[in-house]
Amino acid sequence: MVLLVDDEDLIRTTTADMLTEMGYRVIEANCGAAALRLVDESLTPDLLMTDHLMPGMTGTELARALCARQPMPVLIISGYADSDSIDPDLARLTKPFRQGDLTQALARIGIGP
Repeated sequence: MVLLVDDEDLIRTTTADMLTEMGYRVIEANCGAAALRLVDESLTPDLLMTDHLMPGMTGTELARALCARQPMPVLIISGYADSDSIDPDLARLTKPFRQGDLTQALARIGIGP
């Protein structure tokens, strides 16, 4: 199961559709706080896929907070490929991306449907 977090509805919906077509079950959240609530309420995702620049909490901050609760692979998606605020140890995929790009990014971190 993928926990997909993005504050932009269109991007979140489009990405969720791609993941679903690839065979993943997707749970969506529109911000870091909502994602944290889901995990605190017993959601156990296999992967966190999150936008980086969001109001209230960056994708890196969310990844650190969630992985402290429950370790999981993380894929940061961002339109800012060279953002210095993304931890270098986190996998990233630059927006915009196509399904093939997403498939390759997930394979690089060892995730398959």
